Amino acid sequence: MVEKVITLENIPLLDFLGTENENIRQIAAAFPKSKIVSRGNEIRIQGRAPEIIRINDVLNMLLQHFNRFGQVTPENVKEYIELEGVPFEEDPKNDIIVYGNKGLAIKPKSTNQRKLVDAAYKNDLVFALGPAGTGKTYIAVALAVRALKNREVKRIIITRPAVEAGENLGFLPGDLQEKLDPYLRPIYDALGDMVPAEKLKFYQENRVIEIAPLAYMRGRTLNDAFVLLDEAQNTTREQIKMFLTRMGPNSKVIINGDQSQVDLPTKQKSGLREALRVLKDVKGIGLVNLSGKDVIRHKLVKSIIAAYDQDDLQKEKSRNERSDRQKGNE
Repeated sequence: MVEKVITLENIPLLDFLGTENENIRQIAAAFPKSKIVSRGNEIRIQGRAPEIIRINDVLNMLLQHFNRFGQVTPENVKEYIELEGVPFEEDPKNDIIVYGNKGLAIKPKSTNQRKLVDAAYKNDLVFALGPAGTGKTYIAVALAVRALKNREVKRIIITRPAVEAGENLGFLPGDLQEKLDPYLRPIYDALGDMVPAEKLKFYQENRVIEIAPLAYMRGRTLNDAFVLLDEAQNTTREQIKMFLTRMGPNSKVIINGDQSQVDLPTKQKSGLREALRVLKDVKGIGLVNLSGKDVIRHKLVKSIIAAYDQDDLQKEKSRNERSDRQKGNE
């Protein structure tokens, strides 16, 4: 029997422990072989060493979450338990996708992010769908860097369609690549976390890592490459078909998209939606749906996504009611 004591310093206990210690009771229920007691600003854990290590991991992740967002909810606790609270025999090192700069361990932070990682390991083509902030791009870039470091592929190719979210690229200075660079900033930021600056510059100069508009993919065959198509909801049917048929031997492809953020002209259908319909019965293609629960940005982002989802449902309900009234008057 081993005992560990964690002291909470300068932390409002109610915001971290929950009402009537609900958060701690939830952790205790997930690890019934150990004893977890909260008294004052101390959390005392007793049990076998392997399980105590896992409980300590959960608590440390919750502390990091609290320091970032200022509160821990029972839903947060559930998510971190699902992520870290598996039996000890399942090696936690398996969760780490890649070690980034300064030894940063990059790994999935939600259940659906873990599903995305698993799907990418098992399939050569994966669709990752979900709203902004769910980590689709970050996890996909991490998987690409991992494959390159492990010499599973010879290069990384990251692309997206040249469609604006309400802005006009034509008025920006520079050629198409320079116009598109601001829209690729999240990808550059992710790579900056995972590849040292000088090495990243070398990779880009030698086209080991290529970041380019989707139009540049036409006519190419992408061999021995990890390919990421971002913002796929803004592709047309022809564009996504062209992209999908670029896959060559020993290629891995992840297609990211948010079907609620289509920026195409009103009468133009999203190629992503069309591809999902056409390919739904094709074996060997992974599909992972992320949701507002997977958002790892500021806590308000989840509330914003939920509010827009609710508004969309209300609009759909109103449209259906108007349609029913019109049919009744005919």
